Amino acid sequence: MTTLLDLKGVTAFYGASQALFGIDLDIAEGEVVALMGRNGMGKTTTVRTISNLLRPRDGAITFAGQPTRGMAIHRVARLGIGLVPEGRRCFAPLTVEENLTAAARPGGWTQQHVEQLFPRLAERRAQKSSTLSGGEQQMLAIGRALMTNPRLLILDEATEGLAPVVRQEIWAAIHRLKGELAILVIDKTLKELSRVADRCFLIERGRTVWAGTPAGLTPELTDRYLGV
Repeated sequence: MTTLLDLKGVTAFYGASQALFGIDLDIAEGEVVALMGRNGMGKTTTVRTISNLLRPRDGAITFAGQPTRGMAIHRVARLGIGLVPEGRRCFAPLTVEENLTAAARPGGWTQQHVEQLFPRLAERRAQKSSTLSGGEQQMLAIGRALMTNPRLLILDEATEGLAPVVRQEIWAAIHRLKGELAILVIDKTLKELSRVADRCFLIERGRTVWAGTPAGLTPELTDRYLGV
């Protein structure tokens, strides 16, 4: 498979404080990759460097063969990266339909396609996003990212804090998306990640410490890097 995203030896700082010490990560076209690690180990910081929301200090990041270090944030997004950030962050004053159309770019993902993936959004089309439940806001955030017609969809804690039935709807949607585009997913639900991910990367204190298939996640690895 053709490599879509490639990070090699990426370091990053918040002011004088170093957060990433050498992240190695790659995602192929159409692949689902899980980025895993305990809280505070650098998962969201890695996502921020991919999007250039946080500029990496050293190392290399390429997307679709183009180096992205130093590239403007909007240009990185237009290369084909759709980010669903932690905390959803929908445009509260806008309706569901307005949230979707505001993000729309040419391609196969249309409002109709998104509403087929998440029928609740069709039912709530005219509602302001601020009136939606947490689960519906998450569906809208995913739908909005898909409306940009990305080549890579990044889901940062997409099921955190949601009711079990809603979490299952989100995971079902991820399963349906598999193969249509590349997906980088960050989540704490090892069982669900193992079912959908082609490969996993474990990070510890800002470093990539293991990479492999879900089948290779031994109890020793999960206890060491994912245990409380």
